[in-house]
Amino acid sequence: MFNAIIQISLKQRLFVLMGALLLMLYGLFTLRQLPVDVFPDLNKPTVTLMTEAEGIAPEEVEQLVTFPLETAMNGLEGVTRVRSVSGVGLSILYVEFGWGTNIYRNRQQVSERLGAVTNQLPAGVVPQMSPISSIMGEILLVAMTAEEPPIPNPSPARGEGGKTATPMEVRDLAEWVVRPRLLGIPGVSQVIPMGGEVRQYRITPDVANMERLKISISQLQTALHGFASNTSGGFLEAQSQEYLIRNIGRTTKLEDMQQLVVAHRDNVPILLQQVAKVEFAAGVKRGEASFMGKPAVILSVQKQPSVDTVKLTREVESALAEINRNLPAGVKADNLLFKQANFIESAISNVEEALRDGAIMVVIVLFLFLLNVRTTLISLTAIPLSLLAAGLVFHAFGLSVNTMTLGGLAIALGELVDDAVVDVENVLRRLRQNALLPAPLPALQVIAAASREVRSGVVYATLIVVLVFVPLFFLAGIEGRLFTPLGIAYIVSILASLGVAVTVTPVLCYYLLGKQTAAEKPDSPLVRLLKRLDTRLLHWSFRHVKLLLSAAVIVVLLAIASIPFFPRAFLPAFNEGTLTVSLLLQPGISLTESNRIGTLAENLLLQVPEVKQVGRRTGRAELDEHAEGVHSSEIDVDLAPSERGRDAVLADIRSRLAVIPAAINIGQPISHRLDHLLSGVRAQIALKVFGDDTDTLRSLATDLQTRLAAIPGVVDLQLEKQVRIPQLQVRVDYNKVQQYGVTPASINQALETLANGATVAQVLDNNRRADVVIRLQDADRTAHGLRNLLVETHAGYIPLQQIASIEDSSGPNQIVRENSRRRIVLSANAADGADMAGVVQAIRAELADFPLPEGYFTRLEGQFQAQEEATQLIAMLALVSLTLIFLVLYSRYQSSVLALIIMGNIPLALVGGVVALWLAGQTLSVASLVGFITLAGISTRNGILKISHYQHLVQHEGETFGIPMIVRGSLERLTPVLMTALVAAFALLPLILASGEPGKEILHPVALVIFGGLVSSTLLDTLLTPVLFYRWGEKPLQNLLSNQGATHETV
Repeated sequence: MFNAIIQISLKQRLFVLMGALLLMLYGLFTLRQLPVDVFPDLNKPTVTLMTEAEGIAPEEVEQLVTFPLETAMNGLEGVTRVRSVSGVGLSILYVEFGWGTNIYRNRQQVSERLGAVTNQLPAGVVPQMSPISSIMGEILLVAMTAEEPPIPNPSPARGEGGKTATPMEVRDLAEWVVRPRLLGIPGVSQVIPMGGEVRQYRITPDVANMERLKISISQLQTALHGFASNTSGGFLEAQSQEYLIRNIGRTTKLEDMQQLVVAHRDNVPILLQQVAKVEFAAGVKRGEASFMGKPAVILSVQKQPSVDTVKLTREVESALAEINRNLPAGVKADNLLFKQANFIESAISNVEEALRDGAIMVVIVLFLFLLNVRTTLISLTAIPLSLLAAGLVFHAFGLSVNTMTLGGLAIALGELVDDAVVDVENVLRRLRQNALLPAPLPALQVIAAASREVRSGVVYATLIVVLVFVPLFFLAGIEGRLFTPLGIAYIVSILASLGVAVTVTPVLCYYLLGKQTAAEKPDSPLVRLLKRLDTRLLHWSFRHVKLLLSAAVIVVLLAIASIPFFPRAFLPAFNEGTLTVSLLLQPGISLTESNRIGTLAENLLLQVPEVKQVGRRTGRAELDEHAEGVHSSEIDVDLAPSERGRDAVLADIRSRLAVIPAAINIGQPISHRLDHLLSGVRAQIALKVFGDDTDTLRSLATDLQTRLAAIPGVVDLQLEKQVRIPQLQVRVDYNKVQQYGVTPASINQALETLANGATVAQVLDNNRRADVVIRLQDADRTAHGLRNLLVETHAGYIPLQQIASIEDSSGPNQIVRENSRRRIVLSANAADGADMAGVVQAIRAELADFPLPEGYFTRLEGQFQAQEEATQLIAMLALVSLTLIFLVLYSRYQSSVLALIIMGNIPLALVGGVVALWLAGQTLSVASLVGFITLAGISTRNGILKISHYQHLVQHEGETFGIPMIVRGSLERLTPVLMTALVAAFALLPLILASGEPGKEILHPVALVIFGGLVSSTLLDTLLTPVLFYRWGEKPLQNLLSNQGATHETV
């Protein structure tokens, strides 16, 4: 088939060149349309249910809300894990489905189950399904701030009053100006504001006046229900016209609300202002935000899955610039605290630079070997055509341009010219030989014959390279999502280069090399030098066969024996340029105190020279799907480049924050999200303790925390803050309430309204909405105030303490469940440079002798788990790949011996990969394992090229088996073998150097292993393959030639 393609291409030369030109033009156009992201799609299908149950204690939330929802979701098709958090007035349920399931079908299933369970929930409690977002969905954090000093020379035309905007005004702008504008941008899934003050119409009852005027809470609620709303009056016809009747009741004036009639006494109206205070007030805050240590409103902008992050970020920034011009003076909405696109652009730029620099290295190597501009240009055409063909496949499969797809192309870069190099070198050599003949053959005939001569070996070598990547497509979880696109990019570009080699390369050889003369120098000075050196080494090798083989076996065994001693990790550490510092204070602390400590932490961070800006979010925003209490703060830190290493900067930050009375975890935004996806915890290691009693769980976890703290390499160790917090329990006396003719439920309802607050209406002001809330003033919301609170009964108003006991108590701040069991988590990170596998092994040793009560158990999860599973799967599938390689080689050479001789290059490559990892101080990670997989395919190419040429010399050029034939064949194949190996190796240098740059971290181990393996396999193959073939290849070669027959097409 390939021979026919070569023949057709040479006949239709103009058509082939025009087709290549069209491919380049269309490829360039398509490449510009591809979405750009930091990583491939890593979204594990998850449906999040958020249920607000204001003021209800965690115990009631768990029993009344979370448990029914969990029961309904368990058993859904495809569900792998159900996690829940029951906090104060909030239940959040995470329903995780298996990779590859359809998120829309999953949401439909969840929605169907919700319909069946909603009637089991408390009245007014309605679960909300969060919008579909991406694991990397938080693309921007925008801080809105108001300048502190008064505005000089205010402009009345712009509404500037010469004073700083209040936190309530800033929040209004964020909620009703900025958020709707950003949500209108296609691709934005959610915008969550946090901080400032939410505007409310606050109704503060005067209980004494209510008693005097005989006004009940229910009367207040009835009067306010539907306040300031419009209604319809239908239509009327008059004078041949139809008029819509619109009943206008809407108002936004406090005076109108104050004049609202609540009841009548002796035909005298009782107004709302007589029994309650009416004012604008801030809603109850469960979260706060700041920027650079000063109060702010922070908006989290989240994107939909598969949306181009960079393009969307530009659109959002453009909208923010437009909004910022129209905001009141002093208010700014352009403080970008976190911008994921910065990391993406930096990572993509670095990998693109690696591609560019790698291509330059390829040009240099090719020219040094060939010393011929034309042959270099012909070989290089494979690079753009192969890369653009890969881009077309990305478009067809919906893949984005990201660090992994570009990384696959960067790793394949040097190999893209391999097929063309082998073709061009052989064509050039045959054309020179043809020019020496008395009657030279036509150039087309020589080029076709030269291309066919190497075709079989090249095709089989490419097929093997493809086969060794099969394990990548079976990887599950995050590792599969990360490395499968890399494998697709690699394989597609390699296959495209093969297509270029059998179509475009022969045609270009005809146009650029067809008039080759014998007068030209046959080899470059470098090649002549290498051939002289190789000749000496080959003759030495044949004289010292046993020594050479023994040394090779020992080196390979040592390399294999050293592998278990390498430190292990799941993925290399990223360099995102930003940090996420989590502070966990003691639950039960007030928002005011948590805010004070958070501000202190911000100021300490700003003292670090590398810190450019910081922004803090404490507690939880109203729309956030994370159940964080006010004791929890997350500080986003933007770092500037520094001469100090990352470890030194982190050590400086940890030392400065050591004075903060909090558990501190330092990570990076994207890395944190990957950890959370693996274990549900934003840390590398998660030790989960399961059981029924929260106090027992906390006691066990505390004991384990003491043990883990003594393990070397464990940092950022923190215990999930599931503790008992102070409660004020109001317990109604059933006997006493009956005496006053009321029910406990009515008393509890009144208390909920007065103490917790109840939303009784909404006021609309154009597109803005504000709740109307009845709530006691803070001065009355104390233990003393509640005891003396007057509650309505049939016998009149009486103090609450006459019918209820009010006691100090305690209860859990939150209850976390996973797969229907309560659990608590110990989270930790491995110190930079620490052996993750060693740390995990030490933790497992502690767990082995840790006594647990009946019904309690532990589970260790995190990055290491994914690494272990991926390693086992890769090892198993690698055996399958090796078997397939053997079968492919056996089908070509019809000999187990020849197949094993060629495969002998694989352990030789292993030696170089192991040495490279050891010299660079790298861990054995999934990324480095991918490098070893790649090596298995690349390293067999040299053996195939050599043994196929030995066969050709014996079968077609009259050579007899022996040392002279093997030396000749080895020297004639020295140039293409060294060129392909060196081109592939040197193209990887940009990924090996500057390994800490964004985008190169995950590709550095892959490139390092391949580079080391190529060096060792190429050097050792130069000596060992000829020796092995001389020692054991004669009989298999004879059998192969006799089986194929004289007329069989050979290499």
